[in-house]
Amino acid sequence: MTLFSIAKKNIKMNFSNYFLYFASMIFSIVIYFTFVSLKYDKTIQATSDGSTKISSAFSGAAVVLMIFVAIFIWYSNSFFTRKRKKEVGLYSLLGVRKKQIGKMLFYENFIMGLLALIIGIAVGSVLSKLFVALLMKLMGYEVVGNFSISVAAIINTVIVFLLITLITSFQGYRLIYRFKLIELFQADKEGEKESRASFIVALLSIILIGTGYWIALQNLMDSKVWKTLGFMVTPMVILVTVILGTYFLFSTLTVYVLKLSRKNKKSYWKGINIIGTSQLLYRMKGNARTLTIIAVLSATTLTAVCTAYSMYYNNRTNAEKFNPNSFMFIDTNNKVSQKVQNIMSQNKNHQVIYHAAILTLEVEADITGFKNEFYGNEMRYTLISNHDFNKLAKEQKRNENLTLKGEEAVVLDATYMDSISPKYVGSSISFKTNKKVQHITFTDFKKYSVFNLYTIQNSIVVSDELFAQLQSEIRPLNVEAYKITNDDDAKQLSKDVQALVPEKANLSSFYADYSAGLESSGLLIFMGGFLGLVFLAATGSIIYFKQLTEAGADKGRYEILYKIGVKKKEVRKSIAKQMLFIFALPLLAGIAHCAVALTALSNLMQTNLVLPVVICMGIYTIAYIVYYFLTVNSYYKIVIKTK
Repeated sequence: MTLFSIAKKNIKMNFSNYFLYFASMIFSIVIYFTFVSLKYDKTIQATSDGSTKISSAFSGAAVVLMIFVAIFIWYSNSFFTRKRKKEVGLYSLLGVRKKQIGKMLFYENFIMGLLALIIGIAVGSVLSKLFVALLMKLMGYEVVGNFSISVAAIINTVIVFLLITLITSFQGYRLIYRFKLIELFQADKEGEKESRASFIVALLSIILIGTGYWIALQNLMDSKVWKTLGFMVTPMVILVTVILGTYFLFSTLTVYVLKLSRKNKKSYWKGINIIGTSQLLYRMKGNARTLTIIAVLSATTLTAVCTAYSMYYNNRTNAEKFNPNSFMFIDTNNKVSQKVQNIMSQNKNHQVIYHAAILTLEVEADITGFKNEFYGNEMRYTLISNHDFNKLAKEQKRNENLTLKGEEAVVLDATYMDSISPKYVGSSISFKTNKKVQHITFTDFKKYSVFNLYTIQNSIVVSDELFAQLQSEIRPLNVEAYKITNDDDAKQLSKDVQALVPEKANLSSFYADYSAGLESSGLLIFMGGFLGLVFLAATGSIIYFKQLTEAGADKGRYEILYKIGVKKKEVRKSIAKQMLFIFALPLLAGIAHCAVALTALSNLMQTNLVLPVVICMGIYTIAYIVYYFLTVNSYYKIVIKTK
């Protein structure tokens, strides 16, 4: 029997142990192959007009994925090598030469890597059309491409994963040379010392995490901490304090809490709680680094996916906020405006809900009255009369009806932010006309505008009498606004209007913003979703591998329990409690870190992210729970065999 055939036999006999690692590798290869395939996909290139943005995004994502998968495979492989140290030691004891053992381990890992590569590419090729269709749907394109397999993507994937497999296989080969025989037989006992608990370090963990959270939730614009440390250093301080605090939380605070619970004799001596608590106490220090990595990865994955989904979820709302009219432009030529009106009225796919021609006045205003450090001394504003505002607001179904007199004014600020925008109410600004300097005082402000943001950025509503007076001193501008039905499907109409209206007219359309937002956020949610799934599979697998490695070392303890009459049901319950502790800690820490990061982002963007964030966290938690039950079941099967 050759070493290669022994390696194949070992894989067959231990396939149940390797299954999750093997499945995770296949899943990673499928995702990597998909990303590389999409980069070369002709349908996407044709639909997006060969956008370099999409190609660059997939290239960048593929590199991130490649680095992460390489680390994951290396990390997972190290667990398997540790698990097999005793077996390797036995081979050596039986007289098998080190070189032969090394070759056998190399062949085992290489065969699995090669099989995973073949299956991954085959599955990825079959699913590629589905992924293209999904991406097109998310980006708002209704295109179905032909089935095709990219040769370039296959070559790229084969090179990358063969390289990763060769490196990890060599890691197995070196195992027999790195350890002495006695170390291989005692591998299961590594790290089996009860962890120490320090009240000071436990307290420090809470202080560090609390400090990181406090700095992250500060208002960026007026925070002394952010101003003192700077916008480059402060995020690093947050990362360091939170990660270090999380490590201390797992290595010390949890040990401290477990030791406190051990003092509760009633609970400690109930059932076999003594076994579960003792095992956790002995292993928390060894698990702390892994749990910290998983908590940070979970937080990063959740934050990235939640942010991408929030952008996708809020795309329509944002497009409507900044484009209350389907089309808007400045009337620079009456003939052009008439042609646009004809196109709108004759279009069979869209009906005109309203058409408004509004007189406006442009002024350069002295805004020192705002006393705001984020604003300069002057700003261009567009004035609209009280009457025209009420008319347009009514067309836009807004429940607003202003009544302004004299020099009273109301500013319309769709980009209003509490921390940056001026305190409008009570403030006064001034501007020059041909005859005098005019002062106006703000009695109110609105967090929206009746104008499209790209056409008219800053606008003020003034009283009708003041507007009439200024109209004789400042040359008015006519602004055309249209609202049509199905404006999210007005691609052709947008092209037709764009072809007519000159650039200086500042044409803006709901469709242009909506489709651009859908394209970018759809691309982000696609990449974020798939990368998040890979990260989730990797983090879940790492806990799974580590717990199963420990299960092998726990066989002896459970064998003793059987001998003294402990029932299987009690064993399963004890295992479930231990696993819950191990799984829940990094998940809860990851969710807490993510919640703080997204709260800071929500405050900065002035956007409510609650619903999309809850949806993403819910899906992530459900997937994590699946890993929990899978681990409990596998752990139980390993220790129950000792009976």
